[in-house]
Amino acid sequence: MKQDLLNTKVKFIRGFGDKTRIQILECIQNSEKTVSQIIEEVQASQSSVSQHLACLKECGLITNRQHGKYIYYSLSSEKIRLLLTMIDDVFAEVQTEVACCDRHFEKVEE
Repeated sequence: MKQDLLNTKVKFIRGFGDKTRIQILECIQNSEKTVSQIIEEVQASQSSVSQHLACLKECGLITNRQHGKYIYYSLSSEKIRLLLTMIDDVFAEVQTEVACCDRHFEKVEE
């Protein structure tokens, strides 16, 4: 049982390990946005953004609401917003070390 919980935590953290998903989360961090607004800001295809939105929603990180013909996406809770802020704060402190680290990490696309 404890192993299942650990595996689920790893899965949760991997949700933040994708460039497009991080871009989407940062895009809607301070205000809700439509899919079109997210696509424009993230500069990714509609198909890619839709797949990542589905993943983030399924994992409980974001939520959506329909208003007329538009669907608006936002973070699911203030805790997610705080987590993104904390990630930025910690990253600011270790950015140089992370940039130099090559162990166990795939190369990130530029």
